[in-house]
Amino acid sequence: MADILDIDKKLKNEMLSIIKNNKREVNEETERAIEQLLELSKGSSDISEILNWLEDKRRNCQIQTEETGLKGLDKWNIDQNTGVVSHDTGKFFSLIGVKVKGADSREVSSWTQPIMKQQECGILGILAKKINGIRHYLLYAKYEPGNIHKLQLSPTLQATESNLTLAHGGKKPRFAEYFENGGKGKIITSVVSSEDGGRFYLKTNRNMIIEVPEDEKLDFPDEYIWVNSAQFKKLLKVDGAINSLVRSIIGSA
Repeated sequence: MADILDIDKKLKNEMLSIIKNNKREVNEETERAIEQLLELSKGSSDISEILNWLEDKRRNCQIQTEETGLKGLDKWNIDQNTGVVSHDTGKFFSLIGVKVKGADSREVSSWTQPIMKQQECGILGILAKKINGIRHYLLYAKYEPGNIHKLQLSPTLQATESNLTLAHGGKKPRFAEYFENGGKGKIITSVVSSEDGGRFYLKTNRNMIIEVPEDEKLDFPDEYIWVNSAQFKKLLKVDGAINSLVRSIIGSA
């Protein structure tokens, strides 16, 4: 592992020297881009085993989803006066209406629409760890009711504040302790990002990548899988493999 670190350091310094000698600016972002490039050059880029693993998980996923009317939902209520849909706890999200005026730069200047309101900041987090000197990222083959193919590769942790505070009465999301209260480990990325404003009203998430020490043992079920940077890059180009929240995190890195 020491040899890998020494080679990386040497290559990074050589690349920085080339940039400086050509009178280009070197800053923190330049150095990070070089580090990311070096990451991509290490480890196998073959993703066939990962895709086979994901397909096997999809075939064996027994969860069933069916469309139903809003009136039949358990613990969700429709206000008879406003039509707002909300949960018994007042947590998670609500479905409201908005009126827009003066949007002269849009296709039409005014309109009304339903929109999801969830004014709390969730956490979208990926755990990273160096395995044999090569950084890997822990992804989760997670089910969501709106997913194509049921399962998509998702962040290590994908949780709203309501999930983290157990408003659902269930279990604490796995690995939450690594991302709450500033994170447990080396913070690579931590930035608040807005959700799609066409579907969510004032909704934000904190995008995080936390790296744990190479000798730290992580126990997790087989719904999780490690991928290196080169594999990650290729998976992003596969239809339906990686969900949009992972893409948001990587876009913040």
